[in-house]
Amino acid sequence: MKAPVRHQTRISFKPMAAVRATMAFLALSASGSTLAEQPPPPCHPNPHALFDRAIVHLRGDVRNLPRRLQERLERMAERPHTYLPMQAFAEADKPSQLFQYYLLDTTGFEANPFTARFPGINDQAMLTATGGNCGLPTIGAVRLVVEPKPDLPTDPQNVRAFIDVFTDLSNLFVINNESGWYEGWMIHDLEVPAVAAPNADGRAQFGTMTAADAAALRAMGSHNNEPGKLFTMDGNAPHLPSSSDQFPSRQTNIVPIQLSMGAVNCMQQTDCHGYWEFNYTTNWIHPLYELPFTGGIPGTFEAGNIGALSSLIPGSGPAGVKNNPIGYGDNPNTAGTLQASGPRDPDKFDADVDAQREYRQRFIPSGLAREILLDTYVRLASFEPGVAFPQRLYDAYVAQVQRVDQNGDGVISALEGDVDSASDGFADNTRLFLPAPSFRRFAVTREINDGMLAPRFAPSQRAWVLSGMATAVSPAVRASEGRDGDDR
Repeated sequence: MKAPVRHQTRISFKPMAAVRATMAFLALSASGSTLAEQPPPPCHPNPHALFDRAIVHLRGDVRNLPRRLQERLERMAERPHTYLPMQAFAEADKPSQLFQYYLLDTTGFEANPFTARFPGINDQAMLTATGGNCGLPTIGAVRLVVEPKPDLPTDPQNVRAFIDVFTDLSNLFVINNESGWYEGWMIHDLEVPAVAAPNADGRAQFGTMTAADAAALRAMGSHNNEPGKLFTMDGNAPHLPSSSDQFPSRQTNIVPIQLSMGAVNCMQQTDCHGYWEFNYTTNWIHPLYELPFTGGIPGTFEAGNIGALSSLIPGSGPAGVKNNPIGYGDNPNTAGTLQASGPRDPDKFDADVDAQREYRQRFIPSGLAREILLDTYVRLASFEPGVAFPQRLYDAYVAQVQRVDQNGDGVISALEGDVDSASDGFADNTRLFLPAPSFRRFAVTREINDGMLAPRFAPSQRAWVLSGMATAVSPAVRASEGRDGDDR
């Protein structure tokens, strides 16, 4: 006997988001919108440009954003891409809140061989960074959102806040060889601090300078270096990086503190996407004593300094503690020689047992980096008067690390640098961290595996491929849709 024939009615349930996107697509089509900024022949346009734009336009993490930021994300969606701009998911019961963003392009710094053609240098060579899609401009957007987690502050000025950073870039080639990558950097520019009485040892108090320091600064250049202003190395008006710069003779005169967003690479269709978490466990800066060895300070390359120093084994630099590689190096064994596990893991910041926290950090807290640069450039009277750069930098690194380092190993461990730990007479370490809104610039560098944690050719812009200034959003706006599966 034959089994009865079952007639099944197929009902198609189209997700509401797709319905909204289709309606937006039809509206855009009816309005006469065209495929904006598609690559010219012989490159190929995105045939789904309007639909992709509509999807991003209607997303819950995008539709409440400031118009300029929305337009940049939609512009990248219209272009050829492998993935649309990243969706921001909430990590708490309430949606994440956008408080700051950066719009990036290639116009804010001197052109270099990664961003331009130079006759007789690379005009007949293959493109390796910008210039893809038959010359489409390289652009990007970075979103900073606060996670409104229970028991955590939602004010981004509070260094205990947890902040998500979403980076989307358009039209950069994938880096294929020698483990290269692109790296984003939030940039804080050194400011002239307030004047205060010195400590008993004659040194400036944390975050300040002495009256003698202020007098020395006033004698520089055109007297720019007054409290509250951007510090300039020549005492003249601030000169931010510019397309008219000429390395090495004409360069910016401000002093940057650059916070790494980690490594990203790009997709088949030249789009790149990165996610990073900003909080007191990550708001740490590369060892500043690397700077004279990157080649970015005029004259250091010609002096043969490239590769002359390694920070691979954590310590306090050329003038400080040199640690044993067995105790402080990257250990392949499961058990470590001193504490924690063998493999060095800078992300293992927290643990219920302090001995299981990482102790071999090469980075230092961002606010401590500022103190080192204040000693180096600003405190001309209260810190080693007459000692020249780079020795001033090396000595300042040692002196400031000693204020937080509890065991004398020249390293700020996770425990020593924890925001709740006490150091140098302070009840906690909140002073050691710069708040996210104080990072007013952003740059992306093309990196190569040179062993350095500092930006390539820092502090110059010779490896930059994108940059932009911060835009504050106040009051903050809703900037997430859906829920992260982990909430960590």
